Amino acid sequence: MDNMLEMYLYETNTLLEQLDELLIEAEKNEDFTTNDVNEIFRIMHTIKGSSAMMEFSPLMEIAHHIEDLFFYIRENGLDAMNKSHKNDLFNLMFQSTDALRREVEKLENDEPLSTNIDNVITDINSFLEKISGKSASGDEKAEVASEPAAADANVAASNSSTPDFLPKGDYPRYIKIMFEEGCGMENLRAFMVITALKDMDISFLCYPEDVETNNDTIEFIQENGFYICPETLELTDAAANVIKDINSVATFEILEHTQPSAQKTVVQEPADSHPETRSVSPSTASASSSSAPAASSSGTPAKQSLISVSLSKLDSLMAIVGEIVITESMVTSAPEIQNLKLDSFLKSTRQLRKLTDDLQDIAMSLRMVPVSGTFQKMNRIVRDMKKKLNKDVRLTIEGEHTEVDKSIVDSISDPIMHIVRNSMDHGIEPTTEERIAAGKPAQAEIVLSAMHTGSEVIISVRDDGRGMDTAKILEKAERNGLLTKPANEYSQKEILSLLMVPGFSTNEEVTEFSGRGVGMDVVKKNVESVGGVISITSELGKGSCTTLKIPLTLAIVDGMEISVGNSIFTIPIANIRQSFKAEKESIILDASGNEIIKCMDEFYPIVRIHNLYNIETEITNIEDGILIWVEASDKSYCLFVDELLGEQQVVVKPLPAYLSNFNIKDSGISGCTILGDGNISIILDILNLYLVSQNQY
Repeated sequence: MDNMLEMYLYETNTLLEQLDELLIEAEKNEDFTTNDVNEIFRIMHTIKGSSAMMEFSPLMEIAHHIEDLFFYIRENGLDAMNKSHKNDLFNLMFQSTDALRREVEKLENDEPLSTNIDNVITDINSFLEKISGKSASGDEKAEVASEPAAADANVAASNSSTPDFLPKGDYPRYIKIMFEEGCGMENLRAFMVITALKDMDISFLCYPEDVETNNDTIEFIQENGFYICPETLELTDAAANVIKDINSVATFEILEHTQPSAQKTVVQEPADSHPETRSVSPSTASASSSSAPAASSSGTPAKQSLISVSLSKLDSLMAIVGEIVITESMVTSAPEIQNLKLDSFLKSTRQLRKLTDDLQDIAMSLRMVPVSGTFQKMNRIVRDMKKKLNKDVRLTIEGEHTEVDKSIVDSISDPIMHIVRNSMDHGIEPTTEERIAAGKPAQAEIVLSAMHTGSEVIISVRDDGRGMDTAKILEKAERNGLLTKPANEYSQKEILSLLMVPGFSTNEEVTEFSGRGVGMDVVKKNVESVGGVISITSELGKGSCTTLKIPLTLAIVDGMEISVGNSIFTIPIANIRQSFKAEKESIILDASGNEIIKCMDEFYPIVRIHNLYNIETEITNIEDGILIWVEASDKSYCLFVDELLGEQQVVVKPLPAYLSNFNIKDSGISGCTILGDGNISIILDILNLYLVSQNQY
């Protein structure tokens, strides 16, 4: 049951996301297309069928009534509605999808479903009555559906006999249904077909009969298909119309019932005893089923190229790959073989390293998903707030195909939503007149972007609104007792960071969207929970920008091992520009007495790791050690270390949770790794390391 529920939730959430995107795009165009109507009908038909199968009545009822509504629209054409009707339909659909999504969230949280959805049903029925003058009943629906679907043209010509296992009866034709390969739970999908046909009052026999209760029927359906035997030719045509719109149906065939079946036989009927026929793909039978794969010329269903995999399995795979990398390093760097010249062994280790690299790349890519799903959800947020706040705003999305680890995507969805809401509520001017007076376009813009920079993913939300008044922020923070030092000592960056202090809010009044003092502090915690950093920049009168920097917290990276005293550290290769020896004469001091050195005609500060972490070492003279020129984001500087130990692939392990009590992430440390000899190496966070050194000095 858990697997069934998991698949149901996955499919339903996916369909609702598709529906939201479709509705938002249609609203931008101020009209539905015929394809939009067909797609909405298909989505609702699928949700209705799967919800009925799972016995989730509220979801089934809502989907059923929306399906009836769009059935009427599909049959009578979009011209039956005026512009006012279409505007009302947009609002009605968004309200209905919200109702569906609320019920799905209750299922995800293991809460009971709503017992009263009359308001939603009444709104849908009222709209249907408004555009039609009467409610489209199930009888009307069945009457229309029973019109000839030109199924005769799709009847396969075959002189082969009807399979012996089909039910005994007097029916002219039968339908053989093949589901998409790899879709899973074929018996329950067959039950969805049965439910859909019964809803249309179509009388039929089927084989296998016990698909709802007998899991053994899955294998038979996978190999041989699912069979529907309508009582009449007219009902066969009506059944074909229903089947073509059912999700996960790859192909179906309408076959002549050439001889009565003697009796039912056992399920183990050989597959080669079935008649060879040509298949009818739902996508060719109807334009509304464009998502179903077409059948191949040989009549076999098209193979499904995508499967869904549990995240727990991917986590296990990543853990195993990480251990393989560590073990490979242990083998190749074993001291017993370091001084041996074994050509065959070296050749084998090189091949092993190549295969290990390929394996880890594939394993990591399996967890990577584009941020487009999360970004597209923001369209709905902006759309709803535009109407409630009466603001003219457009959302521009950039870099939506940037891929991020699945766990990170899930963690940053809420923070991004909150930041977008803040931009709409706080950032954008309340009136168009105010924007025009400030010399800005009447329509405001919020830009949501994502990009890769080395080992980081940078997500930013920027607006061209009125910006933030740092003086007011500082005044409010002082009034609330949030300052830890004199007000005149705060820099602009420090003032803006006060926005993320718990209990801080710039809104004087509590609104639907803000003013409660709960928000940005939670955003900061969520971002930091995945090892990220959040920063805010703003210019009064021009706009604000909130930036999330998400490091690769669980990954296999190329690192440079360095030593300082008896300690070993790892620096990501992506952050290293150059390593070199320096003479004492090349070091100069700035006005504050800090060491700097000239590289590529630019001067860069020097950070001594042994001083930063109080490590005892004999190498303190600049000419005895190594300088490593590193770069992260907009910071570039040189690290002074004892020596370079060599490049090595390392598995980034998160720091234990109890270390969070010591604020260790603000110490320039991003994680740790296990080396080939079993020792632990600390992985340095190059960006934070510089900030720590500046605060120390």
